[in-house]
Amino acid sequence: MRSLAILAACAGLAITALPVAVNAQASGQTTTQNDVKAIWEKFKGSWTQTKGAVKEQWAKLTDDDLLAIEGRRDQLVGKIQARYGISKEEAEAQVSTWEQRRYRDM
Repeated sequence: MRSLAILAACAGLAITALPVAVNAQASGQTTTQNDVKAIWEKFKGSWTQTKGAVKEQWAKLTDDDLLAIEGRRDQLVGKIQARYGISKEEAEAQVSTWEQRRYRDM
């Protein structure tokens, strides 16, 4: 029973890390949690400008959604998940892809 719990925990970690790892492999870059945090600190600092890019990418997000997000990645993922009716993993993957493109353009 204990090995089953360990297996489930490992599977959960693998699913959580998968979007970041896939995007890192696809772009030829490695992305760490620290990189993601640094990217979002920049996004928070320029949220007024970033909101336009977010709205362009995910047009179903409302102005109220963007106000609620306030540059927080987890809030963005949740709003995308809700507005588009997709899984958290898919929303994470979309945000990971988007943030990598935006960071390269900064």
